[in-house]
Amino acid sequence: MGFFTSKSKQLKHDRTTEIFVEGMTCGNCVKHVTKALEEVEGVKNVSVQLKKDTASLVTVLTDIEPDDGALVSAVEDAGYVVAGISRDAK
Repeated sequence: MGFFTSKSKQLKHDRTTEIFVEGMTCGNCVKHVTKALEEVEGVKNVSVQLKKDTASLVTVLTDIEPDDGALVSAVEDAGYVVAGISRDAK
């Protein structure tokens, strides 16, 4: 088992977080955001639905309770704007 900070909580099941990201326009944007989010603790998978006229949908699968601040910071540090965030109802 890996090390988890006090903010992290091991879960029995994976969690899904949807992040609505503005400013993504191409495949390189997808790569930047994906790479940034994959570096956040507990992230197992990142998928992106790139949208032209609205915020793109980035779905993050984690095996711990995700730290929304860390997810938002990763996206913002990659140069994009988080328009919203929602989590599954587990």
